[in-house]
Amino acid sequence: MTQPSSRRSALQLGLKTTGALAAVSAFPGLLSSAHAQPAWPSKPIRLLVPFAPGGSSEIVARSTANELTKSLGQTVFVENKPGASGNIAMQDCAASTDGHTIILGHIGTMAVNPFIFDKLPFDTNKDFKPISLLAKVPSLYVVNASVPANNLKEFIALAKAKPGQLNYGSAGNGSAGHLAFEYLKMATNTFVLHVPYRGTGPQLTDLLAGRLDAASVGAPAILAHIKSGKLRCIATGTKERLPQLPDVPTVAESGYPGFEMTQWYGLNAPSNMPQANIDRIAEACNKAMRNPQATERLRGDTALPIGDTPAQYGAFIKTEQARWKEVAARAKIKPD
Repeated sequence: MTQPSSRRSALQLGLKTTGALAAVSAFPGLLSSAHAQPAWPSKPIRLLVPFAPGGSSEIVARSTANELTKSLGQTVFVENKPGASGNIAMQDCAASTDGHTIILGHIGTMAVNPFIFDKLPFDTNKDFKPISLLAKVPSLYVVNASVPANNLKEFIALAKAKPGQLNYGSAGNGSAGHLAFEYLKMATNTFVLHVPYRGTGPQLTDLLAGRLDAASVGAPAILAHIKSGKLRCIATGTKERLPQLPDVPTVAESGYPGFEMTQWYGLNAPSNMPQANIDRIAEACNKAMRNPQATERLRGDTALPIGDTPAQYGAFIKTEQARWKEVAARAKIKPD
């Protein structure tokens, strides 16, 4: 007896369904691909900068953001979020759960703040993962052109003749400029008054106007002012003289052997970011920092592009923390 067409269709459909299930069982990859994780990044990435616009951080952050945008296929936009010696931005990043927030790590936020604040709303080592060390920036010691000191020896003599009467500015307590000048004061046994600002930009405004006598600032932010004669560089914190300032001696060769001071910047992510995503960013950073065209501005402003692995950057942070823990304790650096 011939089956009705409706029953025959139902039977055929059942056979097809059974066959499809058998195929999925035989090839589990088909099932897993249906639940594969979405491609990352799936939206723009926020790069937090814990400082006000201006200064070395601005140059490093925007250069990096431009290159990451090309490599990752999503816009990487810079968001300046200053305050509390960088801790406001750090807390924002640590609490982020969107998977698309990273932060510009810095000598101050990563290696100094853990030792000058009694309590932080995050754990610097547990709540952040290292991505890559981006660049090291030479610290330059400068004075306003009106200060009667042509070199470090003359400045030290002036400071000792007028203890506490000269001042120096920094981007804030615990900032790289603060550390650098306190390091110099310790090495030279001088007393120069510290005036903290909220960012490099406001500090430079007063330094150029003569309301500040001196400062230690990353080379990219002040090289043009040195060349114009508005500021006078009395020494560099590097091991060797800079090609851009061949006539300016280092602190070490000015009578303080072994002295070295450079700022540094890296990328860090909240601890909840998958390692695969971190590795992808690190690979893009490594590629960018080895591309002469991409780093032309950095090199032109004396910054040394690095670009390394998360493991290498993590080890570097630990070394820096050990170093600056001692300096912060000896200089009795306290937050604002």
